[in-house]
Amino acid sequence: MAGTVNKVILIGHLGDEIKMHYFEGGNAIGRFPLATNETFTNRQTGERITNTDWHNIVVRNKLAETCEKYLTKGDKVYVEGRIKNRQYEVEGQKRYTTEIHVQDMTFLTTKKEPTIAASKMNQTGNLKTTQTPVSNKEDDDLPF
Repeated sequence: MAGTVNKVILIGHLGDEIKMHYFEGGNAIGRFPLATNETFTNRQTGERITNTDWHNIVVRNKLAETCEKYLTKGDKVYVEGRIKNRQYEVEGQKRYTTEIHVQDMTFLTTKKEPTIAASKMNQTGNLKTTQTPVSNKEDDDLPF
């Protein structure tokens, strides 16, 4: 294997609303926390234990705008991206953070728009709906 791989796949729930920042030239960046859970049973006590991990998610440009439009706190999403480590300074003290920079995303459940459920998006914000809206109209042309 000649190269290296930096790929993350997460399925989780939004922990907060998306925080948007807009820049000159029309670029945008959105940030939100994503919670993933691990549940297991303690063998000694029989108690069910849930551990929650929080991930800092970063989306850019059209994908960020689409996320802001359709996602709210608690929505479930599938995220594919890269791990990025970043350093910044607060009051002269260096701080470090690890972020997931999203390349592809699928909305699994959304509260704002029910027909958008299970919609895939890539980094350019192109939306591909995998679930069609339900129609109340019967179709008599079915062969069965």
